[in-house]
Amino acid sequence: MTAPLFSGRARRSVAALGAVSAGLLLLSACDKPTPLATVTVGSSSVSAEASCHNDGKELSMDEVQECLTNLKNPKTIKYGRGETLRLGVEPEVVEDGKRWSAVLDGQPITEPSSSTYRSFPNADVFATGGQGEAPTSKKLAFLQIGEDGKPLAVWSFNLKLK
Repeated sequence: MTAPLFSGRARRSVAALGAVSAGLLLLSACDKPTPLATVTVGSSSVSAEASCHNDGKELSMDEVQECLTNLKNPKTIKYGRGETLRLGVEPEVVEDGKRWSAVLDGQPITEPSSSTYRSFPNADVFATGGQGEAPTSKKLAFLQIGEDGKPLAVWSFNLKLK
């Protein structure tokens, strides 16, 4: 008759230690999530992590242009003419002298700001100024700007006309 090398309690302890170690290893391999940006229209909100970023390092102008033109899996929110458009970022986005700006279809619609929230009551982002038929969707992006004025991250959204 042979005696067990480990008691049942010891085997469970080793198994638990192995599971914790494996979990920590998996978590260390994950990227740290970027701060969220949020778009709110009426009672609907969508939030997203940055679609383009370089872990706090500067993005090249080519990378920014690519991000603004080819938004990667943008979150979509429906927008009706004259509704209040609210834009917000987490405080991390504006820490240490950083700012952010909103860009609609590649054109800046706000000055760079260090505040975490902007509101546009009765905005009509689909107005054409009498120049043809209005589009049914627009690309909205938030651009994080470093202290030195260089771009650091881009968040992507899609506004869809109700």
